[in-house]
Amino acid sequence: MQRLPVWLRAKGSGIHGTKRLLRNHRISTVCEEARCPNIRECFSRPTAAFLILGPHCTRNCSFCAVMHGDPAAVDEGEADQIALAAEKMGLSHVVVTSVSRDDLPDGGAGQFVATILAVRKRLPLAGIEVLVPDFRGNIKSIENVIDARPDVLNHNVETVSRLYDNVRPHADYQRSLRLLANAKRKSPDISTKSGLMLGLGETVEEVMEVLKDLRSCGCDFITLGQYLQSTKKNYPVVEYIRPETFEALGKEALAMGFRSVASGPLVRSSMHAGEMYHQSYSGETEDQARRGTPEEE
Repeated sequence: MQRLPVWLRAKGSGIHGTKRLLRNHRISTVCEEARCPNIRECFSRPTAAFLILGPHCTRNCSFCAVMHGDPAAVDEGEADQIALAAEKMGLSHVVVTSVSRDDLPDGGAGQFVATILAVRKRLPLAGIEVLVPDFRGNIKSIENVIDARPDVLNHNVETVSRLYDNVRPHADYQRSLRLLANAKRKSPDISTKSGLMLGLGETVEEVMEVLKDLRSCGCDFITLGQYLQSTKKNYPVVEYIRPETFEALGKEALAMGFRSVASGPLVRSSMHAGEMYHQSYSGETEDQARRGTPEEE
């Protein structure tokens, strides 16, 4: 594994209180399971991206540090525990994601619905963002999640189409685009969001094509961040993208019509999600496009 450039050295401290609260409520986070480099900053705020449906994924994408294996039974009390933890953390924007659960008929959509409703009941003024898997293309599953009325529906395409066989062998680029398009078609008022990791061997031209594809699906928000190899078993980093390249791509995305853009080395899909959502309505998107170095984050 390569030594990280200076612009990828994250900051933050004071995470133990957040960890204790999460453990007390038996809650997993993608921040921990995916070994996010920003965990210290986010947990010290405190904020977190809640991970539902257990820590074991039925898929085994080469870029991801989340454990692959046989998943446990769905925890019927999980939604209420997440809502309670979100209240104790004082969250004004709650982000919920999951592992892929291809073993479940609905792909886990019902647990997303239960969590949205539980959070809405306890925190009626909070924004709710769900980062969903592709549900294996099950249109009814995504429609059920949309009917629960999250404020943001996020689904990451992760990388360019050419690299899917190596990076996301069980996913399908066009299927992910259809999910986003179907969500926007069903409820145009719900914001849709996606994200890409850079540094996997893609070209700038390929990234631009993905951005165009996402806009053609009506995608509102986009995040662009540097891929980091979490363990020696994960896909290797091909290139560390410089901050100025992220800045240029962010400006291009804004020019394409994305309502809000976060583009920078340490940008992650769920980081500063609340700020991204609210700034999209206040016209402050230029700051989002220039974010990314540790100092700016």
